Amino acid sequence: MALGKNRRRERGVDYWPGFVDALSTLLLAIMFLLTVFVLAQFVLSREISGKDEVLTRLNNQIAELTELLALEKGGKQDLEDSLAALQSSLASSEKERSRLQMLLEAGTGSASAADQRITTLSGELDTQKQVSERALSQVELLNQQIAALRAQIAAVEAALQASEARDQSSQAKIADLGRRLNVALAQKVQELNRYRSDFFGRLREILSDRENIRIVGDRFVFQSEVLFPSGAAEINPAGQEEMKKLAGALIEIAKEIPPEVNWVLRVDGHTDNVQLSGTGRYADNWELSSARATSVVKYLMSQGVPASRLVAAGFGEYQPIAEGDTPEARAQNRRIEFKLTER
Repeated sequence: MALGKNRRRERGVDYWPGFVDALSTLLLAIMFLLTVFVLAQFVLSREISGKDEVLTRLNNQIAELTELLALEKGGKQDLEDSLAALQSSLASSEKERSRLQMLLEAGTGSASAADQRITTLSGELDTQKQVSERALSQVELLNQQIAALRAQIAAVEAALQASEARDQSSQAKIADLGRRLNVALAQKVQELNRYRSDFFGRLREILSDRENIRIVGDRFVFQSEVLFPSGAAEINPAGQEEMKKLAGALIEIAKEIPPEVNWVLRVDGHTDNVQLSGTGRYADNWELSSARATSVVKYLMSQGVPASRLVAAGFGEYQPIAEGDTPEARAQNRRIEFKLTER
């Protein structure tokens, strides 16, 4: 007994179960309060949303009533305007009725004249109706013609646009072809200039010992005294020798010129300004210069130069290279020129 009492004294009093019970009770109370609060919030939100819906429906109804009221006011105003117009028309009709009544009373005796007038006016009205119908027919026909013209104009505009497009394309092609042609011509001119330089170079080598044969620009110049007697167009023996050399050089250089280069050797005859007597074979310097150029061309042909590569031209005294009437100037102007050029 004494031992059990001593053990109970050692353990002391246990407060923990009571504390746990109190805490559980407090938690249950808090949860209950939270549940009540949540339910209250839910009910309150339902009430508020329901009121918002009701308020929205009321606003919509008020808007609809406002629109109906505006329509009613507009309809009322239209009815009032129509009523005013009808009243005015009624008043006018009453006035017209009174006027017609007065006219009827005043014009009972002239009914036949009025009938005739009405008949005349009816005839005129029928005539005007016929004229109006014909005019309407013409207007309709004109409208059809205008529509057809518009269709034709539209077709012409479309064709014009297509033609302009083709023309632009053609112009571009033409410009391109022109550029190509210019390039090709420049190349041909360069080739011809090269062959001309070769030709003149060979002639210079062959005829370098003659003082009265020289190169002036792009032309090879023979003084007439080298080839012809005075006033004549027949080539003398010394001139024939010179022309043989020229023909040989020309035939050699012609072999090197490509066939696509369309070249000719132009033979130009020139005289001085001393007029012929008129008693000889040639009437004037024109004939003499032309005859000399022709004689040179024929002789070159006889030496194998193709006729298609030769051209003869006479210039008389009208293309001098030396001014003045001195014997030296006249001697320089009496000449035969050779120019290698394009056809």
